[in-house]
Amino acid sequence: MKPDASRPESAEPATTESTPNPTTPPAGGGVDLARAMLSRARDDAKAKAGGRARRSTRSQQADAANSRRSGAAPDDRDPQPISQVLERLVEERGWQTSRAVGGVEGRWGQLVGAELADHCQPESFDEGVLTVRADSTAWATQVRILAGPLLARLNTDLGAGTVTSLRVLGPTGPSWKKGRLAVKGRGPRDTYG
Repeated sequence: MKPDASRPESAEPATTESTPNPTTPPAGGGVDLARAMLSRARDDAKAKAGGRARRSTRSQQADAANSRRSGAAPDDRDPQPISQVLERLVEERGWQTSRAVGGVEGRWGQLVGAELADHCQPESFDEGVLTVRADSTAWATQVRILAGPLLARLNTDLGAGTVTSLRVLGPTGPSWKKGRLAVKGRGPRDTYG
Protein backbone atom coordinates (compact mmCIF):
# COMPACT_ATOMS: atom_id res chain seq x y z
CA MET A 1 0.00 0.00 0.00
CA LYS A 2 1.16 3.45 -0.84
CA PRO A 3 0.90 6.19 1.71
CA ASP A 4 -1.58 8.93 0.89
CA ALA A 5 0.15 12.23 0.13
CA SER A 6 -2.60 14.28 1.71
CA ARG A 7 -2.31 12.43 5.01
CA PRO A 8 0.85 12.94 7.10
CA GLU A 9 2.61 9.80 8.17
CA SER A 10 2.38 9.13 11.86
CA ALA A 11 2.60 6.15 14.15
CA GLU A 12 -0.69 6.93 15.96
CA PRO A 13 -4.02 5.79 14.55
CA ALA A 14 -6.37 8.52 13.37
CA THR A 15 -9.07 9.56 15.85
CA THR A 16 -12.15 11.66 15.32
CA GLU A 17 -12.65 14.97 17.09
CA SER A 18 -16.03 14.03 18.57
CA THR A 19 -14.66 11.10 20.57
CA PRO A 20 -11.66 12.29 22.55
CA ASN A 21 -9.39 9.80 24.23
CA PRO A 22 -10.66 9.45 27.81
CA THR A 23 -7.23 8.95 29.31
CA THR A 24 -5.43 11.95 27.89
CA PRO A 25 -6.70 15.52 27.92
CA PRO A 26 -6.82 17.37 24.58
CA ALA A 27 -3.65 19.12 23.54
CA GLY A 28 -5.24 22.59 23.32
CA GLY A 29 -6.66 23.68 26.63
CA GLY A 30 -9.28 26.20 27.69
CA VAL A 31 -12.42 25.65 25.60
CA ASP A 32 -11.28 22.31 24.16
CA LEU A 33 -10.51 21.00 27.65
CA ALA A 34 -13.90 22.11 28.95
CA ARG A 35 -15.74 20.47 26.05
CA ALA A 36 -13.85 17.24 26.56
CA MET A 37 -14.60 17.20 30.29
CA LEU A 38 -18.29 17.93 29.66
CA SER A 39 -18.50 15.18 27.07
CA ARG A 40 -16.84 12.73 29.44
CA ALA A 41 -19.23 13.67 32.27
CA ARG A 42 -22.24 13.19 29.98
CA ASP A 43 -20.99 9.80 28.88
CA ASP A 44 -20.49 8.74 32.50
CA ALA A 45 -23.99 9.89 33.42
CA LYS A 46 -25.53 7.97 30.50
CA ALA A 47 -23.62 4.86 31.53
CA LYS A 48 -24.90 5.12 35.13
CA ALA A 49 -28.50 5.68 34.00
CA GLY A 50 -28.40 2.50 31.96
CA GLY A 51 -28.29 4.23 28.62
CA ARG A 52 -31.46 6.24 29.06
CA ALA A 53 -31.22 9.99 29.34
CA ARG A 54 -32.44 11.40 32.61
CA ARG A 55 -34.06 14.83 32.79
CA SER A 56 -32.29 17.28 35.00
CA THR A 57 -34.05 18.97 37.86
CA ARG A 58 -33.48 22.33 36.19
CA SER A 59 -35.54 21.33 33.17
CA GLN A 60 -38.25 20.02 35.47
CA GLN A 61 -38.24 23.31 37.38
CA ALA A 62 -38.37 25.25 34.11
CA ASP A 63 -41.39 23.20 32.96
CA ALA A 64 -43.15 23.84 36.27
CA ALA A 65 -42.40 27.56 36.04
CA ASN A 66 -43.72 27.69 32.47
CA SER A 67 -46.96 25.99 33.49
CA ARG A 68 -47.55 28.69 36.14
CA ARG A 69 -46.97 31.58 33.78
CA SER A 70 -49.95 33.33 32.34
CA GLY A 71 -50.39 33.98 28.68
CA ALA A 72 -51.60 37.04 26.85
CA ALA A 73 -55.08 36.85 28.35
CA PRO A 74 -55.79 38.33 31.81
CA ASP A 75 -55.44 35.81 34.60
CA ASP A 76 -56.03 35.73 38.39
CA ARG A 77 -52.27 35.52 38.86
CA ASP A 78 -51.66 38.80 37.03
CA PRO A 79 -51.30 41.99 39.10
CA GLN A 80 -54.76 43.33 39.91
CA PRO A 81 -55.82 46.91 40.64
CA ILE A 82 -56.20 47.43 44.39
CA SER A 83 -59.82 48.55 43.93
CA GLN A 84 -60.75 45.15 42.43
CA VAL A 85 -58.91 43.26 45.16
CA LEU A 86 -60.61 45.24 47.94
CA GLU A 87 -64.02 44.94 46.28
CA ARG A 88 -63.62 41.14 46.07
CA LEU A 89 -62.50 41.01 49.73
CA VAL A 90 -65.55 43.01 50.86
CA GLU A 91 -67.87 40.69 48.92
CA GLU A 92 -66.22 37.50 50.18
CA ARG A 93 -66.40 38.61 53.82
CA GLY A 94 -69.94 40.06 53.61
CA TRP A 95 -68.86 43.56 54.63
CA GLN A 96 -71.08 45.48 52.18
CA THR A 97 -73.40 46.85 54.88
CA SER A 98 -70.55 47.67 57.26
CA ARG A 99 -68.70 49.49 54.50
CA ALA A 100 -71.78 51.47 53.51
CA VAL A 101 -72.53 52.49 57.10
CA GLY A 102 -68.86 53.30 57.75
CA GLY A 103 -69.07 55.88 54.98
CA VAL A 104 -71.91 57.65 56.83
CA GLU A 105 -69.55 59.27 59.33
CA GLY A 106 -67.35 60.70 56.59
CA ARG A 107 -70.32 61.99 54.54
CA TRP A 108 -72.65 62.90 57.41
CA GLY A 109 -72.72 66.58 56.47
CA GLN A 110 -73.66 65.76 52.85
CA LEU A 111 -76.34 63.27 53.87
CA VAL A 112 -78.22 65.30 56.49
CA GLY A 113 -77.23 68.87 55.68
CA ALA A 114 -74.67 71.21 57.20
CA GLU A 115 -76.91 72.71 59.91
CA LEU A 116 -78.11 69.35 61.26
CA ALA A 117 -74.57 67.92 61.05
CA ASP A 118 -73.28 70.78 63.23
CA HIS A 119 -75.59 69.75 66.09
CA CYS A 120 -75.72 65.93 65.91
CA GLN A 121 -73.26 63.16 65.07
CA PRO A 122 -73.68 59.43 64.39
CA GLU A 123 -72.45 57.41 67.34
CA SER A 124 -72.96 53.75 66.44
CA PHE A 125 -74.70 51.34 64.08
CA ASP A 126 -75.89 47.95 65.25
CA GLU A 127 -78.21 45.56 63.37
CA GLY A 128 -79.99 48.26 61.37
CA VAL A 129 -80.27 50.78 64.23
CA LEU A 130 -78.33 54.02 63.75
CA THR A 131 -77.67 55.85 67.03
CA VAL A 132 -77.25 59.61 66.78
CA ARG A 133 -76.25 61.96 69.63
CA ALA A 134 -77.46 65.56 69.60
CA ASP A 135 -75.67 68.38 71.44
CA SER A 136 -78.86 69.68 73.10
CA THR A 137 -82.33 68.39 73.95
CA ALA A 138 -83.85 70.85 71.46
CA TRP A 139 -81.79 69.41 68.63
CA ALA A 140 -82.55 65.86 69.79
CA THR A 141 -86.27 66.68 69.47
CA GLN A 142 -85.69 68.20 66.04
CA VAL A 143 -83.86 65.06 64.83
CA ARG A 144 -86.71 62.88 66.16
CA ILE A 145 -89.18 64.97 64.14
CA LEU A 146 -87.03 64.59 61.01
CA ALA A 147 -86.46 60.82 61.54
CA GLY A 148 -88.74 59.70 58.66
CA PRO A 149 -87.17 61.82 55.90
CA LEU A 150 -83.72 61.21 57.37
CA LEU A 151 -84.19 57.40 57.23
CA ALA A 152 -85.47 57.64 53.64
CA ARG A 153 -82.41 59.71 52.64
CA LEU A 154 -79.97 57.29 54.37
CA ASN A 155 -81.59 54.21 52.77
CA THR A 156 -81.53 55.87 49.35
CA ASP A 157 -77.82 56.52 49.70
CA LEU A 158 -76.77 53.31 51.51
CA GLY A 159 -79.18 50.80 50.02
CA ALA A 160 -82.74 49.87 50.87
CA GLY A 161 -83.17 48.36 54.32
CA THR A 162 -79.70 49.23 55.57
CA VAL A 163 -80.95 51.55 58.32
CA THR A 164 -84.22 50.31 59.81
CA SER A 165 -84.57 52.75 62.70
CA LEU A 166 -82.99 55.86 64.15
CA ARG A 167 -82.22 56.17 67.86
CA VAL A 168 -81.67 59.75 69.01
CA LEU A 169 -79.81 60.49 72.25
CA GLY A 170 -79.63 63.82 73.98
CA PRO A 171 -76.59 65.27 75.67
CA THR A 172 -75.16 63.57 78.72
CA GLY A 173 -74.57 65.35 81.99
CA PRO A 174 -71.54 64.97 84.18
CA SER A 175 -71.32 61.79 86.20
CA TRP A 176 -71.45 62.11 89.96
CA LYS A 177 -70.69 58.43 90.49
CA LYS A 178 -66.91 58.68 90.25
CA GLY A 179 -64.21 58.73 92.88
CA ARG A 180 -63.89 57.21 96.33
CA LEU A 181 -65.99 59.92 97.99
CA ALA A 182 -69.07 59.35 95.79
CA VAL A 183 -72.33 59.19 97.71
CA LYS A 184 -74.70 56.33 96.95
CA GLY A 185 -78.18 57.29 95.93
CA ARG A 186 -79.92 59.20 93.17
CA GLY A 187 -77.54 62.16 93.06
CA PRO A 188 -78.42 65.72 92.02
CA ARG A 189 -81.84 66.39 90.47
CA ASP A 190 -80.80 68.90 87.84
CA THR A 191 -81.48 68.60 84.10
CA TYR A 192 -78.67 69.11 81.68
CA GLY A 193 -79.11 70.28 78.13
